[in-house]
Amino acid sequence: MIDDTPRPPEQEYEGLPPPPRRRGLRTGFTTGATAAAAAKAATLALVRGERPTRIGLDLVEAGIRAEFRVVALEITGERAAATILKDGGDDPDATHGAEIRATVWRTAEVGIHLRGGVGVGTVTRPGLGLEVGGPAINPVPRVQIQRAVAEVAGGEFEPGGLVVEISVPRGEEIAKRTLNARLGILGGISILGTTGIVYPYSTAAYRASVIQGVDVAVANGCRIVVLSTGGKSEEFARGLHPELPEMAFVEMGEFTGVALDRCKETGVAVAVLSGMIGKFSKIAQGHFQTHVAGNRVDAGFLARLAAQAGADPGTVGEIAAANTARHVQEIALAHGLSALFPRICALVCARSRDRVRGALAVEALMFDFGGAVLARCRRG
Repeated sequence: MIDDTPRPPEQEYEGLPPPPRRRGLRTGFTTGATAAAAAKAATLALVRGERPTRIGLDLVEAGIRAEFRVVALEITGERAAATILKDGGDDPDATHGAEIRATVWRTAEVGIHLRGGVGVGTVTRPGLGLEVGGPAINPVPRVQIQRAVAEVAGGEFEPGGLVVEISVPRGEEIAKRTLNARLGILGGISILGTTGIVYPYSTAAYRASVIQGVDVAVANGCRIVVLSTGGKSEEFARGLHPELPEMAFVEMGEFTGVALDRCKETGVAVAVLSGMIGKFSKIAQGHFQTHVAGNRVDAGFLARLAAQAGADPGTVGEIAAANTARHVQEIALAHGLSALFPRICALVCARSRDRVRGALAVEALMFDFGGAVLARCRRG
């Protein structure tokens, strides 16, 4: 093992890279790019006898060259293993700080043979574009890993080849904080990425999981997909749709537009949106990226809807001055203004149908914070 490069104290390896800043624009790297860099380091050790402490990697898909620090390197007999820590930059991600390890050894079979090791999930359902029973290493990371190894190995594929095994020591534990199990990826995390770069606050991994969630549902025959804004709203929706299988439920979070677009692209017949007043009030205005940092609840908009629903001027004024969407709900219920909620649901359906250009039916389920249905409607 090596790790003898002098570094400032704040860069010392203690199992995790520096935590992401709460604010900032520092980009990071995907698990796929990190795995490719680790594979390159291990191949350099095995094939050339080098002991690199840093690895330069061409991220062709992003058009840049990146540098990664090797935190551990082991050569045992005919195998070499290199470890690099996944740095997600300022993007919040469950895999930030994870050890990504590549182990390389020779084989009689010509070419580069990619395997998933400990902590890399196994695909158990169709719809991910990966072989069922194989490792959850996505197509672009596969190319990046093979390209990095080939760059080093050169003619080492005659007469044999190399096996590259990617592992994530804490992968199974990390996977519990992701949606992998819902997607049918068991036993670890996915090795993901499209360009190799993670942009700050893009929450790229979550966005990808929403798309994959819809894909898995469709690949397994689901014509109705329930898109929930959070865990509680999904739980409530399950109670109303007990006939649907687990894979029909996709927690879309803030990515309403992404989820609806994917439903349209994959031929979903009915998208059921499940949520509460806060997120629904944003969708009703046509905001399909509903994170609180992106746009706040517009109390003025809700006050106008309340007036249309028959609220008296005093109630309208209370709603306009409300602190939160939940406060609006409380005011409406206190004044017997239940007609506000169907109006919000109707707009959610209308805006969503506009988003998909009428390609599928949309149902909206709006719950209170205890799970009671405040309103529901369907269009198409």
